[in-house]
Amino acid sequence: MGLSAAFFDLDKTVIAKSSALAFGRPFYRDGLISRRDVVKSAYAQLMFRLGGTDEQTMARTRDYLAALCKGWSVEQVQQIVAEALDELINPYVYAEAAVLIGEHQAAGRDVVLVSASGDEMVRPIGALLGVTDVIATRMTIVDGRYSGEVEFYAAGTSKVDGVKELAAERGYDLAECFAYSDSSSDLPLLEAVGHPSAVNPDRSLRRVATERSWPILAFRHPVPLGRRLRDRPAVPVAAAALGVGVGVAIGIAIYGRHRRTRAAVT
Repeated sequence: MGLSAAFFDLDKTVIAKSSALAFGRPFYRDGLISRRDVVKSAYAQLMFRLGGTDEQTMARTRDYLAALCKGWSVEQVQQIVAEALDELINPYVYAEAAVLIGEHQAAGRDVVLVSASGDEMVRPIGALLGVTDVIATRMTIVDGRYSGEVEFYAAGTSKVDGVKELAAERGYDLAECFAYSDSSSDLPLLEAVGHPSAVNPDRSLRRVATERSWPILAFRHPVPLGRRLRDRPAVPVAAAALGVGVGVAIGIAIYGRHRRTRAAVT
């Protein structure tokens, strides 16, 4: 038997809440973003929840985010994420996901977060869960700032490219690997491993999972970090058996705009 890993999508799989809407609400309330920004991010989330998006839509989203981030300081974005993480992300991590991640680690498997969200967001979220390996969207950086180009966009089939590259580097046997996602847009990722599972699946993914007899998991209990540490042994993952990164990236983008504006004022 070869080495194996467990690959987890982020939104609606590990995180219970739409990241785009979680970040957008306080920004709009304080007048930091326009109504158009709120509507656009909410619409993107709705399209994912209704069954994923096609390659053309994902490409437009990628280009929009790259243009939005152009010129921002990478260090500044990292600081913003660190400041916002505890309030906007930590309380919404599924307890079931945290326990399942721990079980894979206890079994000797590497755990990898695979998300279309920016690397600057995904790594800190991973740190909350004790996960150091991530496959996430990377923007091109020049002199410490985003250039407006995307180095790697971790969405759709590109997620599989990242997984296969890491598998070749680490020696994973993909037939022995696990993958978890809520969205039909991640079908290529789920099909790439020997043990796929649908978590809180959209209608299209639920249909495919049912047809192929894949496990369907219901994660229902977001619990903040402190309570996860206290209650971890009591969370019944087995009883849960029977979620897109674009939002986090939009959140980073909007928050970065606010911080840059605030810095200019001060």
